[in-house]
Parts: sequence; structure tokens; C-alpha cells
Amino acid sequence: MTRKEKKQSISLLKDKFAQYDNFYITDYMGLDVETINKLRMTCHGEGIEYLVAKNTLIKKALEDREGVPEEVIASLEGPSSIFFSDIANAPAKIIKDFRKDGGEKPALKVACLMTDAFVGDNQIDALAKLKTKAELLGEVIGLLQSPMSNVLGALKSGGDTIGGIVKTLQERE
Repeated sequence: MTRKEKKQSISLLKDKFAQYDNFYITDYMGLDVETINKLRMTCHGEGIEYLVAKNTLIKKALEDREGVPEEVIASLEGPSSIFFSDIANAPAKIIKDFRKDGGEKPALKVACLMTDAFVGDNQIDALAKLKTKAELLGEVIGLLQSPMSNVLGALKSGGDTIGGIVKTLQERE
């Protein structure tokens, strides 16, 4: 790889790290080209970018990025590939689904979600279960709406009961 090619690769990686808050660094060793291409196509369909890069280039690209946990740099040993995604749990779901055929690769080295690091392949299940921002917002809205819908439901279903209570209160006076 020439110096010019290295600079282009570092520039590309810097752009990707700046563009995405979430990235997963994995070990792809043992996957053949056909399998990696299949993984790339799956990622592309889900809006995830998948790149294979040298560790030294990844380190150079991460130098200028703020908030990179030390665990990310420490995990850069051996062959590395990177999943970039806007949705925090999407790469974990892809990896988990991809392994259903019994494979162990790609193996998670580290996942960086915003400024939090999840180290080790044993984190895949926890990462896959994370809720997306849209799911969390939906739950919050549902929780906020439920008390009002309960009151409205009681008013609609118990029209006679409420009317009876009001009549009883009027008669007391």
C-alpha cells in the first residue's frame, strides 16, 4: 500500500468515524471472500457500512476523534473489520443472525456506542437486545398517554356511574 493509498484510507475512516456515533470492531479471520461479500450485502440492506481495514490505519483515524474509550485502541490486534451504523443495536443483530449457521465469526472485539465501550464477544446478546431510540420514544409516549386514556375510558364506560355520583352530590346539598 502506497503512502497516498494509506492517506486516502485514513481519510475515509476519519469521515466514517465522524459520520457515525456507533461502530463495532470485529475479527473476521477465517471467513472466506464469498462469506464476507454475503455479510457486506446483508449490512448494505440494513443501512450498515462494513469495512475491512488495517489496525494502524484505524488507530490513525481515531486519533482525532474525541471520547474514544481506551478499550477500543487496546482491541486493535489481529485482523479487524468495522461495522458503522446509526442504530446502536443493528450490527449486533446482523452478527447474531449471521452466526445462526453455527459460525463463530465475525467475533466482536469491541463495540463503541457514542462514548461507551462494550468489550468482548460475550456482549453480542446484550447489544442485540438494546432498544433503539425510536422504540424508547414510543414507550415513553405510550406511558405518558396511558393515564389519560384510562381516565377517558372510565368516563366513557361509566357514564351512568358518574352521572349517579353527580346526582347524589347535588341531592346532599
